[in-house]
Amino acid sequence: MTGRPVTRLGLQIPSFTYPGISDDKLFEKIAEIAVTAEQSGFDSVWVMDHYYQIPFVGRPEEPMFECYGLLSALAARTQRARLGAMVTGVTYRNPAFLAKVVTTLDVVSSGRAILGIGAAWNQQEHEGFGWDFLPVGERMDRLEEAVQICRAMFTEERPSFDGRYYRIQEAINSPRPVTSGGPPILIGGSGERRTLKLVAKYADACNLFGDLPTIKQKLEVLRRHCDDVGRDPAKITKTRLGGLFVAEDEAELQRGLERYAKQRGIPIDQVHGYVLAGTPDQLVEQAGRYFDAGLDGLIFNMIQAHQIEPVALAGKALSGAFGS
Repeated sequence: MTGRPVTRLGLQIPSFTYPGISDDKLFEKIAEIAVTAEQSGFDSVWVMDHYYQIPFVGRPEEPMFECYGLLSALAARTQRARLGAMVTGVTYRNPAFLAKVVTTLDVVSSGRAILGIGAAWNQQEHEGFGWDFLPVGERMDRLEEAVQICRAMFTEERPSFDGRYYRIQEAINSPRPVTSGGPPILIGGSGERRTLKLVAKYADACNLFGDLPTIKQKLEVLRRHCDDVGRDPAKITKTRLGGLFVAEDEAELQRGLERYAKQRGIPIDQVHGYVLAGTPDQLVEQAGRYFDAGLDGLIFNMIQAHQIEPVALAGKALSGAFGS
């Protein structure tokens, strides 16, 4: 990896119904998780950009904060961790407005914003909020234009852009981002034909899904796309989003994984393809395989996060082994 990765170890904090936490106390619980994550060694904190709760996490009517309002509030509670949406749906905001929002986050956080962005996928919330759920090809085309507009507004004084779907005319973005060159842009998704090609052309970072063999395949595809456009893949921070479950012993681990599978409504044998699970030493061993495969960062979604202690336990173990 050339230079500092956009993130080495990240924690994604879900907004949903935590046991015993009422809606009016939900932000305080999320803030407590974020502060604990930062103090225990996670270098980035992420939240979802959704408006309904997503399948396999909860019911659509369960709580879901608007992500950038939440991230700005977390900026006031944290000091060092980078902050981003995993990932912003391109269809939810005009890209010039998005650049303004992310710049504001960068300023209020003293240069800790990351723009995570993707093509969006949740048809139900599009229909509920009145957004057109466009064909995937058009969403990808819009993603490409949006990334170019955001980059221009981060780096140029009065940029103009005239695309098929979006345009700006000498757009002013003041105050300017604190981060030199603007907040890093992370493109989320693993599509080999379009998404990873956009990563090779435009992104500072990417986020992938899958088990170890899948990740190795996606990294090879990304390398080929980088070769095609003459870019060094080492200049792209390559990350994976997956679950994380930590336990002090094997009995607690097994009980926890069974609860996890039941809560998510998935067979227990499918859990291991998504979740890194084990004692602290086992987590370090499992995470090491992904770093050895060529990843620069791992981002975790912890269903245990509301208990706080598992966040500290996992963060200290992983950052002790892999922290930058």
